[in-house]
Amino acid sequence: MCENCGCQNLTHEHIININKNVFEYNDSFAKENRKFFEEKKITAFNLLSSPGAGKTTLLVNTIKNLQKNTNLAVIEGDQESDLDAEKIRTTGVKVKQINTGKACHLDAHAVAHAVKELNLLDSSLLFIENVGNLVCPASFDLGEKRKIVILSVTEGEEKPLKYPYIFAVSDVLVITKLDLAQYVNFNFDACEKYARSINQKMKIFRVSAKTSEGMGAWFDWLKHQGA
Repeated sequence: MCENCGCQNLTHEHIININKNVFEYNDSFAKENRKFFEEKKITAFNLLSSPGAGKTTLLVNTIKNLQKNTNLAVIEGDQESDLDAEKIRTTGVKVKQINTGKACHLDAHAVAHAVKELNLLDSSLLFIENVGNLVCPASFDLGEKRKIVILSVTEGEEKPLKYPYIFAVSDVLVITKLDLAQYVNFNFDACEKYARSINQKMKIFRVSAKTSEGMGAWFDWLKHQGA
C-alpha cells in the first residue's frame, strides 16, 4: 500500500509515470499543431467553460460579426451529439464536430485530425470550443495561441477560487450573460479580484451576447490577435 495516497494496486511512482506519458504524448501533437498554425498564420483560440456558460451563443454572435472580413473556422467538442455544431453551421462557417465519449476534454491529437479535415485557409481565426468542464481541459495543450475561460454571472463570482488552475493558465476571462447580473446579484469586482489574484495578467471582458453590451471590445481584441 502506498503510504502517501493509500492505493493498493499502483505505487505512487507508477501513477506519476502514467501521467507523465499521457501529457508527453499530447504535448507532442500540440507542438505540431502550433507549428502548423504558425506556418499558416492561423490564430487558434481554446474556449473553456463549465456547461451552460454561454460559449456557443457567444461564438455564434462573434462569428456573425467577424465573418465578413475574416476567414473563420470552428472545432466543436462535446461528449455526445452535434447540437452545438449545428448552431455554428447556420452561420455558414466551416465546423468540425469532435465527440469525446467518456472523455471530459479535447486533446491535441483529435484537434490535429479535425484541422486536416477543415482544410483551413491561411490567416484564419480558429475557435476550438472545448468540452464543458472547468478541470480536465485546462491541463491539455491543443497548440492554441490563447486559452479563453468563459464564466457566466449565473455561476457566481467565486468560481476562480474554486477552480484556480483553469484561471491560472488562461489568458482571458469573458464574463457572460451580463444582462442577468441584476437578477443573481453577481459581484463583478469580487470576481475580477479573485481572478487576478490567481493570474495578474489576465484580460477580462464583460459581455452580453443577447444585448450586445461589451461585445465591441471583445470583437476588437479578437481582430487584434489575428492581425
